[in-house]
Amino acid sequence: MARPRNPLLSRDRIVGAALALADAEGLAALSTRRLAAELGVSGPSLYNHFATKDALLDAVVDHVVGEVDLSMWEPSRSPAAPVDWALALLSWARSYRAALVAHPHLVPVLAQGPGRRANALRLADAVFGGLVDAGWPKADATRIGALMRYFVFGSALGSFAAGFVDDRQVYSEDYPHLGEAHLLAERRRQIDEGAFETGLAALVEGLAAQYGRLAGPDAG
Repeated sequence: MARPRNPLLSRDRIVGAALALADAEGLAALSTRRLAAELGVSGPSLYNHFATKDALLDAVVDHVVGEVDLSMWEPSRSPAAPVDWALALLSWARSYRAALVAHPHLVPVLAQGPGRRANALRLADAVFGGLVDAGWPKADATRIGALMRYFVFGSALGSFAAGFVDDRQVYSEDYPHLGEAHLLAERRRQIDEGAFETGLAALVEGLAAQYGRLAGPDAG
């Protein structure tokens, strides 16, 4: 029997092509017609795997969440060496931001919350469970999870440095404290990553101080 010209469709192949298209051209380019053309198939064949475009988009963004490392929250096999929640929070936040920065066009959709997405729910469960197991009261663990999401998504949603033009004349006369602002854009990655690390350290250090004031694992 002759082999098919195109590989058989699968959910993974569709999701991979959709993600590549969204990364390259943005969500506006992600239509079933365009995706079918990229895959070399007819449009209706996609619906055998995803009933709606929203279902496909859910799968794409959940695939991105699946790139986030959660291993730092896995319980230790030794009771004498429990998970260090502060170090876990630092590592997880960095991995989360890296996944978002790699797929910037999907950040607004990801920010809507986990919904029914398996990887997103697994992430929420790991972080919340890790904090509670470390002794944080459930109410505090919930707030910390929300706080970290706000911070990580905010840092990935846009670039502070890229918001400044590279024209010295714009800042030379009326803005005396912005004499080097024209240099920010070319140092975008260094500045944006440095700002993230500065904020992340401040957040976790503040939480550590709060944690030290807890009366015990059942407090609150």
